[in-house]
Amino acid sequence: MTINTKTGRLYIENRAASDIAEEFGTPCYVYSKNSIETNFNRFKYAFGERKNLVCYAVKANSNIAIINILAQLGSGFDIVSGGELSRVLAAGGDASKIVFSGVGKTHAEINYALEQKIKCFNVESESELYRISNIAKELNVDADISLRVNPDVDAKTHPYISTGMKENKFGVDVEDATRLYKTATDLPNISPTGIDCHIGSQLTDIAPMRDAALKMVELTDALIASNIEIKHIDFGGGLGIQYEDETPIHQEQFVEMLLEVMGGREQEILVEPGRSIVGNSGVLLTTVEYLKHGSNKNFIVVDAAMNDLARPSLYNAYHHIDNILDKEKRPLKRYDIVGPICETGDFLGKDRELSVNEGDVLAIHSVGAYGMTMSSNYNSRVRVPEILIDDTHAHVIRKKESVEELFSNEQIAP
Repeated sequence: MTINTKTGRLYIENRAASDIAEEFGTPCYVYSKNSIETNFNRFKYAFGERKNLVCYAVKANSNIAIINILAQLGSGFDIVSGGELSRVLAAGGDASKIVFSGVGKTHAEINYALEQKIKCFNVESESELYRISNIAKELNVDADISLRVNPDVDAKTHPYISTGMKENKFGVDVEDATRLYKTATDLPNISPTGIDCHIGSQLTDIAPMRDAALKMVELTDALIASNIEIKHIDFGGGLGIQYEDETPIHQEQFVEMLLEVMGGREQEILVEPGRSIVGNSGVLLTTVEYLKHGSNKNFIVVDAAMNDLARPSLYNAYHHIDNILDKEKRPLKRYDIVGPICETGDFLGKDRELSVNEGDVLAIHSVGAYGMTMSSNYNSRVRVPEILIDDTHAHVIRKKESVEELFSNEQIAP
């Protein structure tokens, strides 16, 4: 996203945000295709000739147009549900480049994934290991699996998105991993081919990521010494982005660390970035409906709400918010930016200095990840359109829902 210094207008690639808001209405999500491609390629090219697979974490943004962009770049995909598997396949993704994570894979989801011949299951419990074996045996196929090992490393991130500690629900204890790998080698229709870890999301300190990587290669060496063949090591993702004043880990820095830790080992390297590919590639445009000035607090009431962007209410997350037109000549006031939902927790930003009038359009930045994917129809609000900008071209990649669609699957009982 850029500000044109001559006109003071926000641009997404070569389209003015004001023109997008006028053409498609607000609220609306807007993404930059170039930004998505650039972020993915920074991972891809950092590996050079080293065998690797960058598996985009679909949960970050699951629009099939975005999945298709990444599929065309050769991306693999990290999924956590059967629905995400269907999305990847519908978008042209390669099933043989899909890894299936998540603690609660159902019988139907495992069956579906085996039928589609995905690359690997990231197994998160002993019970799941037995379930996959039983289903694979019924289908008379072999299931390639890796164990998601919990390295008990503190990722130093928000507790809701920390996944690598013993108290978290994810993965199997590192102390128990060798036993479970030996169990896997004895189970019918199971081929333990990899090892996986993921310690959390929005990580901005590379030290815990290095600690986890070192534990993974140490365990890999021990498994190989026990005659368990490990063909790939999946180091997860979780690289953070800049929302406020964070200093993100660059893709190249992350890859350089992995290559250093791997040394001369020949296993394929997998990574599962999501937010760092799409997070800073999107904005949410929203119109100022009302200004409320009080003795203790001023409010900007906009047409977007917590159902459109849940992160501020859910995590108290910060997103930079500004006026899409240069308003520097107007006086600044301090506001809370809130939506129309009947919840005090319906806010998009607090204590922000802005220069606004009713009818102005604001841009909420860094919403390309965990924005639309976490949206809902709370208060019977329709989900908003998604627009992809490719240079000067604007493509609708998700239509705005209609009110009728909200209750099209409901019926009055006789």
